Amino acid sequence: MASLHDTIRQTLEPLAQAPIPDDPDASLFDLGVIDSFGLMDAIAQLEEALGVKVPDSDLNPRRFETLAKVERYFASRLASGG
Repeated sequence: MASLHDTIRQTLEPLAQAPIPDDPDASLFDLGVIDSFGLMDAIAQLEEALGVKVPDSDLNPRRFETLAKVERYFASRLASGG
């Protein structure tokens, strides 16, 4: 089974508008990997891939700005039962 990190990268790859950075703390928005519109698609794909529902109240772009933040967010959701 793929790690959470790998699953996130694999899920984002087809949606990325620029190469996904190796640096987990690089801003996906600043690098043009994803924009605010693409973020909604990315969240929907990640929800499906990970079996986790992201509540509307959590849909803040800052929460998903870097791979590290995305990974931390989904790790906490998975730990709490989604």
